[in-house]
Amino acid sequence: METTRLIMVAVGGQGNLLASKVLGEAALISGVPVRMSEIHGMAQRGGVVESAIVFGDATSTIISDGEADILMGFEPAETLRALNRCSTKTRIITNTAMLPPFTVSIGRGVYPEIETIKKLLKEKCASLVAFDAMALAKEAGSPMSVNIVLLGALVQSGGLQFSKENVIEAIKRRTKTAFLDKNLKAFELGYQAACG
Repeated sequence: METTRLIMVAVGGQGNLLASKVLGEAALISGVPVRMSEIHGMAQRGGVVESAIVFGDATSTIISDGEADILMGFEPAETLRALNRCSTKTRIITNTAMLPPFTVSIGRGVYPEIETIKKLLKEKCASLVAFDAMALAKEAGSPMSVNIVLLGALVQSGGLQFSKENVIEAIKRRTKTAFLDKNLKAFELGYQAACG
């Protein structure tokens, strides 16, 4: 079975870990072998959270520099920071809504322009899907569903070995009932956003 290596990067609190669990569940539903690992860093203080998910035949979850088939970023500067994991064959999906780090807030750092980030990403990868996932999450009824919006875009952009229906089933299994309708709407909005 073909191996697909996915790196997901986010800031603590953006739902990276739930997104990982949904994808893991979707893989199991689809009969696709899956291995996952996570790095939490200073997640509770707004630090980076990184998930590595390997679908298909693999013995390790380590994704070295240049090996990611897909990079999904929940925050644009974190996506840019993970660019070394990509090659010219990598597909990148990123949120363009910024969450500037504390150093920028106190004037000790500079946040790059979104257009600059997009240009740098495009230069390194095979394809780029970049959009404001926060706006779509709010449209779905919950700013907390940025992760599910991005999953919708990921599934639509291809590269995974399982169907949209299986991911929807995984969302149903992994989401609390109170949030399910909003998450299903968020998923569909993300899916449609990646079509254009």
